[in-house]
Order: sequence, then structure tokens, then C-alpha cells
Amino acid sequence: MDDLHDKDLHYMRLAIDEARLASARGEVPIAAILVGNDKILAQAHNFRELWQDPTAHAEMIAIREAATRLGTWRLTDMTLYVTLEPCTMCAGAIVLARIPRLVFAAPDPKAGACGSLFNITQDERLNHRVEVASRVLEPESQELLQSFFRSLRERNDQRISLKSEV
Repeated sequence: MDDLHDKDLHYMRLAIDEARLASARGEVPIAAILVGNDKILAQAHNFRELWQDPTAHAEMIAIREAATRLGTWRLTDMTLYVTLEPCTMCAGAIVLARIPRLVFAAPDPKAGACGSLFNITQDERLNHRVEVASRVLEPESQELLQSFFRSLRERNDQRISLKSEV
């Protein structure tokens, strides 16, 4: 179990590094890494703003990339690492892709669908359930998100201030 925990920490650190790339591009710093047989098959961060695509979540991009790379939509024997608890769309895609294991850092009380608001990944009415590990490196991921939104608020406050001076 210790080995599994060490792997989870390793891949989540890589996901957090990927999330920093999103932040540098003005995207909400969320990232996903899909791992199979101790190899990264896909990694991505959010691209909603850059692509102006509401479905361009890190999880969706990583799942598409891995499916294309493997030539199958069934992503069995893999673990998906995500820096924020997946939303309903992403949780549904995880179930549909048959991903057996999900590890996420920070829970999302406003949109999380893997235990916070909903629990799509473990809903017994569905034909596939996902093993979920949560709060892996939660403080690091949460700080990255909070820092991003704090900076965004400060920039917006500065713009409002500049407008009122004109």
C-alpha cells in the first residue's frame, strides 16, 4: 500500500505542475494525468478559455488523448489523477471510459461529482464504478487554485479602479 501511496503522490505532483501551466496561460489551474502500467498515457490542463470550449476540461482532453493513442475507448487498468474533483461531465466520461481508479487532490463543494455534490463514479445504478481516492496533496492544489482566483480578483479590482479614474 505504501508503494501505491508513493505513486499517487508522484503523479499528483506532476498533475500540479501541469496545472501551473494552465494558470500561466490564464486558465483555471486544473490538470489531469492518465497513467497505465506506470506510464503516462496522456496529460492535459484546462483549455476552456483559450479554446472557448465548455467541454475543454483537463479530464476530457486527457481521456480523448489516451483513447486516440490506444485506439480504444475502454481505458481499463488505468488511474486518472486530477487536481480538482471532477464535475458531472468529467465524472460521466470517467465512468463511460471504464477508468477503474480516480485520484484527486482538492474536493469541489460547488461542482464535484465524485462525492461532494453527487457521486457519479460510485453510483450503483450505473454499469461501472470507480475506486476513488481523494485529498491527495489537497493543500498544494487548493493553494494553486486560491492563488489563481485571488490574482484574478486583484486584476479585476485594478481594472475597475482604472475605469473609475478616467
